[in-house]
Amino acid sequence: MALKLILAFVLADYTALCAYVLYSYGVGGMIAAATANPVTWAISADLVISLSLVLAWMVRDARDRGVSVLPYALLTFALGSFGPLLYLLLRPGEALGGALPRPAVASRSIA
Repeated sequence: MALKLILAFVLADYTALCAYVLYSYGVGGMIAAATANPVTWAISADLVISLSLVLAWMVRDARDRGVSVLPYALLTFALGSFGPLLYLLLRPGEALGGALPRPAVASRSIA
């Protein structure tokens, strides 16, 4: 339950920050800032890579739970971290304790 409160706090703060930036710069200003120089290109590329990995986990997790990931994937494509934050906050099933990706277990067969 404490993790859900933290997620709600992070989502609310992130929403407020994005609203402030959008109000101050507009969509065009945000895009211009994100593509202003090689440093911001690298940051933008890092964000795309990171969100792609999170999205892949969300798809697998939603499939395991028998729920649709589509609304959260669309939010991720349109609004970035809003999708994963909302998915974790509203995640159906077990409590958030198992929210992190499970480690891969290597299986070996001895021939």
